[in-house]
Amino acid sequence: MRTVIRKRYSNDFRDQAIELVALGRPVPEVAEELGISTTVLYRWTQSQRGAGGASASTQLGGVVQRAGGELDEAAELRRLRKENNRLLMENDILKKAAVILGTLPQPQAKPAR
Repeated sequence: MRTVIRKRYSNDFRDQAIELVALGRPVPEVAEELGISTTVLYRWTQSQRGAGGASASTQLGGVVQRAGGELDEAAELRRLRKENNRLLMENDILKKAAVILGTLPQPQAKPAR
């Protein structure tokens, strides 16, 4: 029978990994960066939500509503950065597609009369 060696991670390491996910980074990206399994990271985030409830997600970067109904400034900044990155990527894709399709506006010579 084969024995399975399980890695043990410190609570600080787990908390930092969960915080990265709570800040909006994708779980597979964080897991690859930290060298852990995505399954483990999903499990940690689920157990954190179950243990801490709504207050944990609020502390870890969830969208917080103020009394006046305004979004928390940090959450708004994250949203705007994410949207900016998406728009930059879409713009790059459109530029590449225009080059491929040859639809870039070419300077046209005036017809001779």
